[in-house]
Amino acid sequence: MDNNCCCHYKSTPRSEETSKQLRNRINRVIGQLNGIQKMLDDNRYCGDVLTQIAAAESALQSIGYIILNDHMQTCVVEEIKKGNTEIAAEAVELMKKLK
Repeated sequence: MDNNCCCHYKSTPRSEETSKQLRNRINRVIGQLNGIQKMLDDNRYCGDVLTQIAAAESALQSIGYIILNDHMQTCVVEEIKKGNTEIAAEAVELMKKLK
């Protein structure tokens, strides 16, 4: 694949509102991770820790889906309009990473 065609080699403008929402979500995940660390430090019950890990993973995956959706609607559409159909393969690989 031609490396000059892919979004990850350029910046992606996001609205201030979208950026704020993503920052807020990331900060919540960071809070969850800090909570998990404290649970481990406090030798909390394994089931409780695993439940919190699953919640943090889910929250992080949700952020990934938001960014993937934005990528599909902007970067991928722009590249296809330019005739670069190889971008579809990159998009599929990104989807696999979010499994």
